[in-house]
Amino acid sequence: MGDGARYLEMPPICAQLARMSSELDVRADLFGHAVLPGLRYRDDFLSQSDEAALIERINARDLAPFRFQGWLGKRLTATFGWSYDFASGSFGRAEPMPEEFLPFRERAAAFAGLPASVLEQMLLIRYDVGAGIGWHRDRPVFEHVIGISLGSLAPMRFRRRLEKGFERATVRLVPRSIYMLSGEARQDWEHSIAALETPRWSITFRTLSDKGKARATMADAAN
Repeated sequence: MGDGARYLEMPPICAQLARMSSELDVRADLFGHAVLPGLRYRDDFLSQSDEAALIERINARDLAPFRFQGWLGKRLTATFGWSYDFASGSFGRAEPMPEEFLPFRERAAAFAGLPASVLEQMLLIRYDVGAGIGWHRDRPVFEHVIGISLGSLAPMRFRRRLEKGFERATVRLVPRSIYMLSGEARQDWEHSIAALETPRWSITFRTLSDKGKARATMADAAN
């Protein structure tokens, strides 16, 4: 590859996805050890009926195009608990999490080994055809990131800058799966999802970092 990186990445999403099950996956090696430290993953976290119900609930929400410094993204989002404004950098309380999502927060917290109460932010996203998300790390006001993937298969790409180029890896997020980013996977690696050919939905829960807790205290004191 041209940038000199060590590549672990799988083919782009297309007809080849049906053959990807036998290829290298960053979830675990042959001995069950995580290949990307700080990444946890589980298939079949939800039943098909749970998935259908969640997709219906997300679609029923008032979703709006993602905004970044005056630019409108193709993905549609709704934020609950805490909200980070990418235009101003402000951080403050958002609408409380709807009760219908709280049982799934409990289950996500159990997967992550965390109390449900510390999953203080929830982000709902609908990716219509052609929507994706560019390279990024979550804002430093957040710590742990727990995501539930719905609707269609999506390769989640990771990259970490080296002295020359990038080290890369990919994990396949199958429908009804869950993942968690912490430690090295959260702090040292960027991640992205390429534009998809079929619709997809996701629910992301986040905990607050020490910086986020300090800013939350300041935001509450100002209100």
